[in-house]
This record gives sequence, structure tokens and C-alpha cells, in this order.
Amino acid sequence: MPGRTLPTLPSAEVESHNTDKSCYVTVGTKVYDITDFLEDHPGGGDLILQYGGKDVKEAMEDPISHAHSEAAWEVLDDCLIGFVATEKVLEAVKKSSDPFAVLPMEPDGHGMDELDPAAMEDVRARDEVTANGVEAKDKSVYETTGMSSAEDLNRETDASQDFRKHKFLDLNRPLLMQVWFGGFSKEFYLQQVHRPRHYKGGDSAPLFGNFLEPLSKTPWWVIPMIWLPCVAFGTFLASQHLDPLALVAYWIAGLCIWTIVEYGLHRCIFHVDHYMPDNRACITLHFLLHGIHHYLPMDRLRLVMPPTLLLALAAPFWKLAHTVFFYNWYAATAVFCGGIFGYVCYDLTHYFLHHKNLPSYYRELKKYHLQHHFMDYENGFGVTSRFWDRVFGTELPPPPTPKVLKTTT
Repeated sequence: MPGRTLPTLPSAEVESHNTDKSCYVTVGTKVYDITDFLEDHPGGGDLILQYGGKDVKEAMEDPISHAHSEAAWEVLDDCLIGFVATEKVLEAVKKSSDPFAVLPMEPDGHGMDELDPAAMEDVRARDEVTANGVEAKDKSVYETTGMSSAEDLNRETDASQDFRKHKFLDLNRPLLMQVWFGGFSKEFYLQQVHRPRHYKGGDSAPLFGNFLEPLSKTPWWVIPMIWLPCVAFGTFLASQHLDPLALVAYWIAGLCIWTIVEYGLHRCIFHVDHYMPDNRACITLHFLLHGIHHYLPMDRLRLVMPPTLLLALAAPFWKLAHTVFFYNWYAATAVFCGGIFGYVCYDLTHYFLHHKNLPSYYRELKKYHLQHHFMDYENGFGVTSRFWDRVFGTELPPPPTPKVLKTTT
């Protein structure tokens, strides 16, 4: 039955979709998203926009203006996205101890205005029953990400339905050019890119869609295969001119320096987010560097840094190491090698946190990092440890007691 799979939307939310960017109409209690049909309407899109957010049954059946054919009704049926909540339904929601059983929806600001905020805040998520009949615990749903748990990161996304609903990116077409030509505001882009999707069309969603595509994909094993021999060779060179104690000291210093570099890159470069200028060049660069990872966090081939990108980042750090430790070229090389080894540990840890079963310590680290994805992307920047999060006050607390903050479908 469609009522069990399609959401119910408050009337205020439906009425707010009355522009050429997003146009809904209703027929009775059914809600249709006809945005994509505006340009194709024989009478022109402006004629439809007069009915944006309103019921069109009378207009479509009016024999004087134009009685619509069966084909027109079939086009409308293809655009069905849900059902509008009548006053009777809204009253039931406000009185119900389980309102989302009555109103399975993701309301925007307009829709929430129709609900009783105090009642909604106190409502618990309804218990879910799994396939084997075991009751699941109540789930919190976090407004910034639309997720409730790490398991939700694996929830398959229907690409066409997601694109129709959010008007952001079509996972079946090259993503980068969609970001570049999308005309998205920074606010809208950040809202969407931090709501994770799970691509089910293949190994990875297309990024470039041309000969550059392979450069954006890196299996995890490439990282140690390329960089560990470099670390070993550089360490060997340094060992020829440093005594063992000094070599170990400089090498460990480089490893420690990497930990703050890791935190700084993640927080100040990858998550510049709200501080970046609101233009398409910055938005596209953000998406390429890190936005795509938050958009598709379980993409196995875009979890580690491509060697070409690391080369671009490593060059200035090589110069910096030899500038700071100018007094001894071999000491600077040992420091750099320790730092690169730290990077290798970081990239492998990052991959394993997303995709492997881990020992107890790493299981806690995995929970912590996945909280960054499904709960709060503005904190929890440490990947290999929480140390610098604690120092700088960005440590993620344990998830709060399950409580509905904002429902999804």
C-alpha cells in the first residue's frame, strides 16, 4: 500500500513549494512534485505555478478551460511523492504518544510550524521490529545529518528519488560538474553534502565521468605500497649520519608533529565549511577535497588520499621540515619520514574504521569517528586519536539518550 511507503506532509509544507525551483500540487490528499514538468507543460510553466502548493483537481477536470486527458493524469501519477496531512490528521498527531506512526515525514520549517513543538520534543521514537522479531531500541535522528546511527551510513539511497526530493546531486551522473554548474548557495550545499548517501550503482559514484576518473580512486593497499618504501629509504639515509638515539628522537618527533597536522588539516582545511567564501569555485574545491567523503562516506575507493594529492601536500611539508631543522639535513629527513609514517597510519586507520572489524581500542575509535559522520560533523576531528580534540575542546560527547530530534522517512 502506498501509504506505508510514502511520507505524509503537513499542508503548510506543501503550500510552501510554489516556485519554479520546487513546485508541489495536490489532488485530494495526494501530493505531487511537478517541478521537472514545468518546462514541458503545453500551456507553459507559469500556468501551473498559479496552482503551486494548491489542489488542482478542479482545474484539471474543468471542461471549459481544458479537460485533461488520461495521459496527463498518468504523468501526474508518476510524480506522486506523498500525502497531505489534513487538520484531522494533525490533531491526531498532536494528541498521539507515537506521532510519527501517524505522520511519517521529514518536515521542513513550514511543516514543523503546524505541529506542537512541546509535544514533539517529548516524543520517543517508536520501537522498530527487525526481521527476526527482535525489538530495536529507540533511535535519535540528528538534524544536521539526517542519520540516527552508524548503521544508517550503509542505508542504500535511491538515486532518482533522492535527486527529486533534495534537488542536489544525481548520483548517476558525474558529480563534480553538477557541483560546479549547480548554482548552489553555500548554506544549501553544506546542508546537503553533510547528509550522507550510500551509492548502490557500483563501486563508486562517478566524479569526473572521463579519463580523470581513475585518478580519484585509490585502493587502501596503494598507500603503504607507495609510501612505506619511501619512509624506509629516507630513514636509512638519515641513519648514516645520525646516532641511533638521535635518529629515534627525530623520527618520533615527526610522528608527533603529524598528529597535530592531521587534526589541523581535518579541522581547518577539510572542514573550513562555514568560513569558506560563497562561490562555486570554493564549493567545488571543498567537495573535491572532503565534501564527497561526507556525502558518500562508505565509498571504499575514496577513503584514502590519492598519491597525486599527497605529493602536492607533502612538498611544502618537506620544505617546512628542512626550514625548521635547517641545522641538519638528515635530522629534517628523519622528522619528515616520521611524519609520513604517521600519515600512512592515519589513512589506513581511516579506511579500517569505516570498513573493518577491529580490536577493542579501535572499536571505540570507530564509534567515535562514525559519530563525526552521522551525528556532528562540526566536532570530532581526530581520526587516529581524540587527543587534540580534547586539547582544543572539539571532543564529541557520547550520543545522548535516544530522543527524536527530527524524523526522517
